[in-house]
Amino acid sequence: MQTLDIITFEKQYAKDFYALNIEWLKTYFYVEPYDEEVLSKPETYIINKGGFIFFVKMNNTIVGTVALMPTYDNNVLELTKMAVSPEFRGQNIGQMLLQYSIKFAKSKQLKQLLLYSNTKLENAIYIYRKFGFIEIPVEDNSPYKRGNIKMVLDL
Repeated sequence: MQTLDIITFEKQYAKDFYALNIEWLKTYFYVEPYDEEVLSKPETYIINKGGFIFFVKMNNTIVGTVALMPTYDNNVLELTKMAVSPEFRGQNIGQMLLQYSIKFAKSKQLKQLLLYSNTKLENAIYIYRKFGFIEIPVEDNSPYKRGNIKMVLDL
């Protein structure tokens, strides 16, 4: 029997955060210098700035991750760096991380989650919409070159 648990960031899992996201980026896009920097130093860029990183652990293996990064507004977190190990895709692990992130954000009494994505990721966009995210305009100075869609979820 496989058990799935969602756990919070610990230093020992930094390598998993990096590996899962780099693999995902190389599969679907490319690794931007900013990605490399943030993924190499998750404590510096996410945790120490008031963000959160969660993992899905199956038995003793990390199979998925997601980050909630601080934004310009203390009541809004950016849902980012979501990745699932290739051999576990299609098993609703991404949806599990998304549901957990929404529940967590509500428990923190946040007003919104926002995310940037790419319309080429049709399945992801479908799931975000299914969970209530709506599309809003992408600002001209978007932090992601590959992001051509911005979505928010009012909590």
